[in-house]
Order: sequence, then structure tokens, then C-alpha cells
Amino acid sequence: MNTPAHIPVLLNEVLTALAPRAGGRYLDGTFGHGGYSRALLAACDCAVLGIDRDPQAVAVGHQLEQESAGRFTMLAGRFGDMERLLPASAKLDGMTLDLGLSSPQIDQAERGFSFRFDGPLDMRMGSATEGSPSAADLVNGLPEGALAGIIYRYGEERFARRVARAIVAARQEAAITRTGELADLVRANVHRAKDGIDPATRTFQALRIAVNDELGEIEHGLAAAERLLALGGRLAVVSFHSLEDRAVKRFLAQRSRQGQGGSRHLPSAALDHAPSFRLLFRKPQVPGAEEIRINPRAGSARLRAAERTDAEAWQEGRQ
Repeated sequence: MNTPAHIPVLLNEVLTALAPRAGGRYLDGTFGHGGYSRALLAACDCAVLGIDRDPQAVAVGHQLEQESAGRFTMLAGRFGDMERLLPASAKLDGMTLDLGLSSPQIDQAERGFSFRFDGPLDMRMGSATEGSPSAADLVNGLPEGALAGIIYRYGEERFARRVARAIVAARQEAAITRTGELADLVRANVHRAKDGIDPATRTFQALRIAVNDELGEIEHGLAAAERLLALGGRLAVVSFHSLEDRAVKRFLAQRSRQGQGGSRHLPSAALDHAPSFRLLFRKPQVPGAEEIRINPRAGSARLRAAERTDAEAWQEGRQ
């Protein structure tokens, strides 16, 4: 039986949006614990591919390969690199992306994502052997201005300069290597808001996004989806905070809302292109009260979905 830590968010809504059919080929671009993949496999006699950069998730995916009688394939890597990971000339009938962290990542202190548990200040979604910098590398190595920029841009923290100044002062005494150290430092410099959110939330979010290039991954992943989905193929994206949702909204607005004049989401230059997607619903779908009761972490989730048209993709692939 699933525990709340393993419940895929908006599962029924995602399946409705994807409308899986027998013989179809589907991609779970953020496999995690495999909830969406398992639901797709159970829905009909289709084939599913999973992608994840997290070694623990990849191990779970290989177990599912053994259970799926050849209908599931696990691929290790970033979903932004899906075109490199998938077989040549692959065309998909549907794709789902569940952005951000998975609950198991948050709950494992040794991964360094959460300010609720003391652990090494890491935050890398992939293996440490990939060579990408950890959160500790950024916190102890970046100049004050660069740190403030990350915290302000990715955390939307209005006290970003104050936090960055405190970090630089603290690291002159000793390197900041633990999540507990950083969380206490932020709390000492940012008052708790009226909404009760922990003051460390925004700084931790900002560092995690920067360490994993999450917004870049979203950009590359959405563009790849446009190229990989077959005519009538569907894209379903679940996001959990405003930066993610804004990126998805902007992409789908640009690719679908043609002939309506320019706007801040749809530059006038976009009118030169035929729409490559048709929105399945204009406003994002959100969890109901019962889902939030069972899984409180679903509360901020937003689902946006669209169907691929026969128009050519708008841009070239990642170089």
C-alpha cells in the first residue's frame, strides 16, 4: 500500500489528461517512486519509459522493469536530456512531468534538501559523482552579490541581501556544511511571516533550484516534449511553486494562443508561428480537499496539460 510519501499528486487528473490507450508509448520524465508509470501501465496495454537522475529512483525503476514484462524501460539521466536518452526517432503519445522534489528526497536527511532535518548541505538530485557543485559549494564559494541574486531570483526572498551578508560573515569563521547551520542562520536574520512558513524555506528552495538547474531543465524538457510528441500526443505537467508554474504557463501560452495579439505571456513575434499545442484546460487543475487531507504536500500542486498539433516545433534542440 502507498504511504503519503509515495502518493503521486493529481494522479487521476494526470491520467485523464493523458488519456492513455492500448499500443501507445508514454514517458514519465520524472519517475521518482514510479506512481505515474505504474498507473499508466495499469490503465491499458501500453509501453512506458521512465527517466530520473536520482540513483535511488533509477534503482526503483529497474525493479519495475523486472515486474512489467517488457512494457517498462528505465533510463538514468535528466529529463531535459530526454532526446539524447530516448531511442532515435522516438515518438510519444503522452508525457508527464512532476516538477521539483519528491517526498522521499525531502525526508532523507542525508540528501541535504530539508531544513527540518540536520544533514550535509548537499541538495544534488543526481549522484555526487556527476561533478556538479553542491549547495555547500555555492554557500561557501560564491561572492555575496551572486548569492543574494540566487536567493532573490529563485527563492523570491525579499531579504536576500541580508541573508547573503549573514552567510558571508559566518563562513569567514568556519565553512557552512550542515543544513541545520544554514537554517538557523537564516532564521536569525529573517522573521517568521504571518503565514507561518519557516523563514529558511525560500533560501533552501533557491539553493536547490540553482544546484540542480531546475528552471533550465524545465525549459529544455518542455521544448523536447514539443519535438517528441506525436500528433495528438498529450503533455501533463505538475508543478509545486510559482516559478515552475510560471515557466510552464508561459511555454504553453506561447505555443497555443495564436492570433490573439501580443501579451506578456505571448510576444507578438510568436504570431509568426502556427500553434504547436492545444490547451486541454485554460486554468490549472488543483487538488481537492480530500487529496490535500490525505497528502498535505499536494496543497500547492498545479496541473497544466495540452495536446500536440500537427504544426512544426518552434525551435532547435539543446546544443
